[in-house]
Amino acid sequence: YDGKCVFCRIARREEPGTALLPCEDEDLVCFRDIKPGAPHHYLVVPVKHMGNCKTLKTEHIPLVKRMMEVGKAVLQKNNFSDLNDVRMGFHWPPFCSIAHLHLHVLAPASQLGFLSRLYYRANSYWFIT
Repeated sequence: YDGKCVFCRIARREEPGTALLPCEDEDLVCFRDIKPGAPHHYLVVPVKHMGNCKTLKTEHIPLVKRMMEVGKAVLQKNNFSDLNDVRMGFHWPPFCSIAHLHLHVLAPASQLGFLSRLYYRANSYWFIT
């Protein structure tokens, strides 16, 4: 836990302005992005403080898969069912604003605005899917 990290505080329910969405994984939390790039834009965050996506190793593959499953489940709970029209990914440092691992879940990807299409461009130099 890093008390200076806003995502650690959100995960511990210490940020009353951020509502957590139902999540069936006790090691993860999910909430809406404060600057949504799509009609559905959620962040899936480990409760335990982890660095950015550059710190991921082979042993973290199950965690990333669980993060993706939580993202899909939250979309479905929010009445979005076309899982072929979803973009999920991580901003690559130095392009991430919070140094706590977080998966962006955006849908429908086909409705991303001009700037969002750039900012969340699949497998770009700054956003990896």
